[in-house]
Amino acid sequence: MVVWSVPARDDLKRIHDYIALDSKYYARRVIDALIEKAELLLEFPEMGRKVPEIGDAKIREIPIYSYRLIYKYSTHGIEVLTVVHSKQIFADV
Repeated sequence: MVVWSVPARDDLKRIHDYIALDSKYYARRVIDALIEKAELLLEFPEMGRKVPEIGDAKIREIPIYSYRLIYKYSTHGIEVLTVVHSKQIFADV
């Protein structure tokens, strides 16, 4: 099961609203791509790379468009921790 943390859900809304200022169509496409990629993690939880800023093998990231989908996996499932723009300074989850 994929669980989206509250901050990650807020990130999705913020990303959608920002892109929708120019195009509601592309805003929906980006959000759909993020959600689809997160669902794929159920089958391939180690698909992403380790987050260099964290160094924990269970916390990984997948680049999607200009964003980094950061998640944690365990035997219980996938938790999406946050979604950040790739140019955003990322200190800690």
